[in-house]
Amino acid sequence: MKKIGVLFGVENTFPGALVEKINSMKLEGVVGEFVQVGGVEMAVPSGYSVIVDRISHDLPFYRSYLKNAALTGTKVINNPFWWSADDKFFNYALAARLGVAVPKTVLLPHKDFPPQINAKSLRNLEYPLDWKAIFEYVGFPAFLKPHDGGGWRDVHHVHNPDEFFWAYGQTRDLCMTLQAAVDFQEYFRCYVVGQTEVRIMPYDPRRPHEQRYLQEPPQYDPALLARVEKDALTLCRALGYDLNTVEFAVEGGVPYAIDFMNPAPDADLFSVGEENFHWIVDAVARLAVAKAQSAEDDLASLTWARFLTGDGASAAPAPPPEPTPPAATPAKSAQKG
Repeated sequence: MKKIGVLFGVENTFPGALVEKINSMKLEGVVGEFVQVGGVEMAVPSGYSVIVDRISHDLPFYRSYLKNAALTGTKVINNPFWWSADDKFFNYALAARLGVAVPKTVLLPHKDFPPQINAKSLRNLEYPLDWKAIFEYVGFPAFLKPHDGGGWRDVHHVHNPDEFFWAYGQTRDLCMTLQAAVDFQEYFRCYVVGQTEVRIMPYDPRRPHEQRYLQEPPQYDPALLARVEKDALTLCRALGYDLNTVEFAVEGGVPYAIDFMNPAPDADLFSVGEENFHWIVDAVARLAVAKAQSAEDDLASLTWARFLTGDGASAAPAPPPEPTPPAATPAKSAQKG
């Protein structure tokens, strides 16, 4: 029996719907369930063919468990090794190298350093920083935000040096980036599943959280949507994420990639809306089943070199095959979104 486990936290709608969808396919030898884990013995298989990870970024115990599971043959969505090492500033730099438009961004030293850091620890750090050059490069308005954060935590919209220095003083020991603001006319949040399927969702980050996904969007230029889809796939293939959201702010017809380190992206029914929700559940279920039924070993792809050399950016993976139905009573193929 090939088990597909879902590891999750406070989510209520997506995990249950995903398990229900997998089991509704009635595929021989494949079952979906919620992960159960206690004390983890080293180098012992987890018992799951696939685990869909929705929570390990918040709980180090889960992250270490998933690394051990991957080592012993479980296919984890998303790769826990790369996710542990990834950060948003690296992503911006990678996007620039790949030819994807990104706003000008600077990585900044911590405002406050951990207690064990003293003056001798900082002998390589330029002091004082050339703030004039930094501000001239990025420009105002800008966003000051953590280099590896999410959920709009500790994000400050600043319009001049005085506002910047006040906001920078609130950042404690976080490592921050300063990024040029995009005066966007359109904004998209794109679900990317399996590095092959893209769901472009019109989005407005200025609205209250529960109203950000536009349920009745206007018509968009097909060429713009085509570029958004292409750039979203380029980024996820380069980063090796099988499940991610990529956000684009469009100014003057140019889609700027704003945020694309979301390997456990929002999939709640009441925020993404019913149509988007069903697309996400269906696409992730088909991806998880395809991985469970595949004989390919993911372990060889978990090496650092594959990501750091950009091998994933050049070749598109094949789309996941339709799930293999029971031999006696073939099930209907799941409809692609």
